[in-house]
Amino acid sequence: MPLADIREISLAYGLNHYLVDGSLRAVLGSHRVDHGILEPLGAYTGREVYEAAYNGDLRANPILANWSITGDKIDLAILDPLERRVLEDLVTVYGVNRHPFEGRPWHLHYASLYLVADGGIGCILTITVQTAHAVYKYGGEHRSLYRGLAGIDEPLWGATWFTEVQGGSDLGANQTVAVESGGVWRLKGYKYFASGAGVADYALVTARMPDGGKGVRGLGLFLVPRLDSGGGLNYHVRRLKWKSGTRLVPTGEVELDGSEAYLIAGAGRGIYIALEDLMVSRLATGIGSLGLARKAYLEALLYSTRRRAFGKRIIDHPLQARDLMEMALSIDAGLAVAFKAVEEWNKAWLEEPPYTSVYHHARLLTHMMKNHASDISVSVTRQAVEAIGGIGTLHEYTVERWHREAMIMPVWEGTSNIQTLDLLEAMAKKGAHEAMLDDVRGLASEVGDSSIARRALEGIEYYVRRLGEDAAGGVWEAKHLLSRLADSYATLLLAWTSEKAGDPVFEEEARLYYSWRLDAGMPRPPADVLHSILSMHGGVELESGG
Repeated sequence: MPLADIREISLAYGLNHYLVDGSLRAVLGSHRVDHGILEPLGAYTGREVYEAAYNGDLRANPILANWSITGDKIDLAILDPLERRVLEDLVTVYGVNRHPFEGRPWHLHYASLYLVADGGIGCILTITVQTAHAVYKYGGEHRSLYRGLAGIDEPLWGATWFTEVQGGSDLGANQTVAVESGGVWRLKGYKYFASGAGVADYALVTARMPDGGKGVRGLGLFLVPRLDSGGGLNYHVRRLKWKSGTRLVPTGEVELDGSEAYLIAGAGRGIYIALEDLMVSRLATGIGSLGLARKAYLEALLYSTRRRAFGKRIIDHPLQARDLMEMALSIDAGLAVAFKAVEEWNKAWLEEPPYTSVYHHARLLTHMMKNHASDISVSVTRQAVEAIGGIGTLHEYTVERWHREAMIMPVWEGTSNIQTLDLLEAMAKKGAHEAMLDDVRGLASEVGDSSIARRALEGIEYYVRRLGEDAAGGVWEAKHLLSRLADSYATLLLAWTSEKAGDPVFEEEARLYYSWRLDAGMPRPPADVLHSILSMHGGVELESGG
């Protein structure tokens, strides 16, 4: 008898997740991205990443080792060997983090995170590429470190430690301080949510500058190595946190007590660089959310073709087919918005303050996308659990974990309230919506004679205006309006993708999505259209029917 793997408890295990996802390939193609390089990663994520994530989540959470066997203070997070090997493979063999630093588009990095679609593994990759991004652009004499952080040289691991207990998302309340002495910067303070604690070789840390003033403009941004110039431990990890969902990433509390640090950006500038790095991780959170949703959808879809109830396959029951179609439409809409946001980030990422309208456009889309994608993930993974039934709630089956991890995504890197407020700020102070409106009018003109594109454009213009009015009146409806704006935007992008990818199913999806989310409700599509949507436009071979 062969050694057991997880094929009996996951129907999506063993699939090449790039090859089965026709929607992903079409969306990347619509942005003229050469994406064939992702095929080997699709196979790896469908097997080895599943195994590492499953094992790490249920049996091998990170453990904090404070002392070495010889009595040295080390504060290291011990990862499961399978998780460690997968992380190393992803950055060295599959190059997940190196794409933008070797002249390839950010789309490939984010598509890789979508295929990985594990909150813990994906978080470690993301906080590392965030660190690489800041060092690449602003690292000065330390710039060469980006090569290890990007996985080009022997891999280094990064982290971003901004959050403090008294402030949370309110970085202006941060109390960690920086003092320069003898040409060396030293930090003193306590970081309350420090993902990558005990793993990171280098961490980006916010600290208040001497005479920098109060609020966010008084913050500098620093690069803090794990070891100080004498080879000793440079900070202390007080504990790892027990948390819901993302168990594979060690998240701890870090005490900085005279920790040596390299200045990346001082007061008045540090906050802008920190927020740039939040753009990197907000895009990752949104796209990783959609990856979780896709994995959960695959499980529910394949289960529905195999499970029989009341005399037929459950996919042949209209209510189940309707649920599956809602899930598929949601993910495809999310992908269209997500990679449009990445497209704009790819144009803007090398800008430095003061930024142009190109950057502010990318920022606006990032706030909208992160909020939209996180909501989709929670909804789709919940529907997947329900589609499978009682078995779907059990820990030993993977769909339960997809939903548990999805529930964290609306909180990571700023809640929906934070995304809404930041978007309103980008509109009010930077006029970011003007660039977006110019762009969407151009997109609509590229679609040609599409009534659904015109209706979507009218909706975008309406909800942008309403957001401005609501902000002036006290910000009561803004989050609801932002959701409607995202649905209108997704409708237009689905129609645009149909034109660019030459796939008429996306036009059908645009009509269905608009009707369901913004109009009279979900009409029942013809059987061939339903089959195409459920199979992700031919990526998954379904049994007859469905």
